[in-house]
This record gives sequence, structure tokens and C-alpha cells, in this order.
Amino acid sequence: MKTKTLRPDKVNVITLGCSKNLVDSENIITQLEANDYDVIHDSEEDANVIIINTCGFIDLAKEESINTILQYATLKTEGKIDKLYVTGCLSQRYKDNLEEEIPEVDAFFGTLEMPALLAKLNADYKHDLIGERSITTPQHYAFVKIAEGCNRTCSFCAIPLMRGKHVSRPMESLIKEAKHFASIGVKEIILISQELTYYGLDLYKKRALPDLLDELCNIDGIEWIRLHYTYPSKFPRELLEVMARQPKICNYLDIPLQHASDTVLERMRRQTTCQEQRELIEYARATVPNLAVRTTFIVGFPGETAEEFQELCDFVEEMQFDRVGVFQYSHEEDTTGYLLADSVSPDEKTERANRIMEIQQSISWQSNQNLIGQTLKVLFDRKEGDYFVGRTEYDSVEVDNEVLVSAKDNYVRIGDFAMVEITDAEDYDLYGHVV
Repeated sequence: MKTKTLRPDKVNVITLGCSKNLVDSENIITQLEANDYDVIHDSEEDANVIIINTCGFIDLAKEESINTILQYATLKTEGKIDKLYVTGCLSQRYKDNLEEEIPEVDAFFGTLEMPALLAKLNADYKHDLIGERSITTPQHYAFVKIAEGCNRTCSFCAIPLMRGKHVSRPMESLIKEAKHFASIGVKEIILISQELTYYGLDLYKKRALPDLLDELCNIDGIEWIRLHYTYPSKFPRELLEVMARQPKICNYLDIPLQHASDTVLERMRRQTTCQEQRELIEYARATVPNLAVRTTFIVGFPGETAEEFQELCDFVEEMQFDRVGVFQYSHEEDTTGYLLADSVSPDEKTERANRIMEIQQSISWQSNQNLIGQTLKVLFDRKEGDYFVGRTEYDSVEVDNEVLVSAKDNYVRIGDFAMVEITDAEDYDLYGHVV
């Protein structure tokens, strides 16, 4: 019979939700490994300590988080694991309720309580590890979270409740982290935060993202820098000038617009209008050649009429976005949107989401057809079945189009760039051969 020790044999960190959560999990893993823990991530291997990093963004994410907690709570009851800890957004927002409803969990921690979580495991929080994060992604790309929290007041969003006010990371620590990633073979860094364009306002009293980008572009080994989550209101146009000037910055802009009806945008408290969004996208495309614009929309916001939804459909058709994602509105307590009646039925929300994606599918198909015959630089992420699968600079990880080349007729190394001639195209996938 195995004798239990004070030090757990193995910790499994399970990440739910977005890339920002993934970075938090990687920081936990880095700290535990520095304390001589055996740590795995999202693994099916046996582990006697489980840490679940939860998401609490919308109903579906909350449901997934709760189901995952309950799954491991059952294993704890059955004696198959020793300790169960929960952290992240859901835990931050509903800690008291969760403690009452799921007593099998040994402790719940908020989004900024990693030192307390480590202390529960008798692990020291090592400040000298900042900038030397272990990554769980493939070795050739990594996410870099440049700030935490958000100062925006969108009426549908609960993120400020879970993540707090915007806090920028010092530029020196970000440069150190990027240099560390370059030293271990990372070729693409993906800048993330709740709101990239706010970066630096708290530390440097100005929007310092352009300055940060110039510094990151000087790092040898980093070949692609990608921007995620830029807010359209008061968008710093000098950012686009840096993108046009610096070849390492991908011609890719993720700018969630959320809607196109002025009345809906006002109810959403987005601080912008449809015309201002139109002018920003047009300016961005004129300033950055071959720019790919990714955006997201919310359908079924309280009070969204058929006419307001049609405005959104017309806008998507007009603007011909390169990439589009759609969320169905989730009625989140403690947001200002929660004070409005959730008046659009679930079935209608689904129909509207499908309608937007139908429009975008047609746009994407035509755009991809236009790429046939062109040769594009592709970074290869993985081998899947009979294909090597990669992405162009116009596509981010997991959410965008992919490029497939036959593994029978081509050979590439995962994590390498190659020039690929596009020979065929579907709605969201491109096919080609290495040249």
C-alpha cells in the first residue's frame, strides 16, 4: 500500500475558457514546477491533485465550468483524487455560492489569488520567475498577456466584475518574457488582454501599445506579432501606422464591434456609432495593406428588433469582414444589461446567429476562392491525419482559417514557416502545396 506524503505526486491543471485563462494556468504551472511539483496540463493521466481554472463569461462557459467541477468532485468522493482546487473567473464571481453547493472542493480562489493557491500547496510564490513562463501551446507560438482587467463599461459584460480594473504590465517585463520565448524557439507571439489599446494609460499616462510593438519587433527570433482584442471607441490610429511600418506585425486586427445598429450600440454602452466603426475599418484597410479584420457580434441583445438585426446583417454584407464570430446574448447578473428585459427568445437568438454566419460563410468562400493561385507564407501548427495544418498571417490559432497540405506529397516540420501555393479552397480551409 502506497504511503501518502505531504507532497502530492502529481498536479493536473485544467484550463477552461479563453487564452487569457491559459496564460494564468501557465503561470500556475511555472510556479509549481519551480517548487519541484510534477505538473501536467489538461491531461488524461492520473493525478492526485486537480486545479480547475474556470471561465464565467457567459452561460455556456459557466455550465461547462460547473460540470467539470462536479466531475472531479465525484472522483474526490470516490477517493480517486486527494485534493480539488478551483480558481479563475467563475470562482471569483460565485465563490460563496460554489462553496455552499460543492463542498467537495477543498478551496476556491479568485482570479488574482495565485499566491494563496500556491500557499495551499505549500509552494512558494517566486517573483523571479516573472517573464520565464512555461508554455502549454506548441513551442512555436505563445500568448503574451499585456494587461489585466478592463475599464470599459459595456452593459453586457461581466469581465470587470471578475477581472477588476485595467492594470498594464510594465514594458520591461513584457520584453523580458518575449525574449525568453524567442530563446526557446517561439516564432509567433499573440498579444492579448481584455483591451489592448488601453495598454499603458495607467503606467505611462498614454496609450503605449505602439511603443511596446516597436520594442518587441527588435527581438531576434520573433517573426510574427499578432494583436487580439482592440476596442473600437477612441481607437489609437497611430497603432495602425506602426502595423504598416513594422513587417513583423501580422496584418491582422481583432476588433470586436458587437453590433451595427446605433440604438443597440447605445444600449450596449459601446461609446461609438455604426458610422464611426465603418470609418475606422475603412481607415485601417487604407493604412495597412492587405489587412485581415476579425470581428465579433452579439445577437439577441435585450430589445433587439428585427429592424435592428437587419441593420447588422446589412453591415456585415457591406463591410466584407475577413473573419467573423457570433455570440448569442447571455443575460449576466450585476451588469447594466441585466436591468433590461431579456426579450429575444433563445430560438430567435439561434436563428439570428445562424443568419449572420450564413452571410459570413458566403463572404469567406469568395475570399478564399480569390486566393487560389497565390503563394502565401504559412506557419505549420500540427499534423492531422493525412495533412500538415498551418496558418497564414491573416489567421489566428483555433478561431480562423487553416491551410492544409498533403503529408503524402509534402514535408514540413511543425513550427516551421513554408511558402505554399494555394490550389483549392473551401469556406474556411485552404489547400495547397509547398513551393
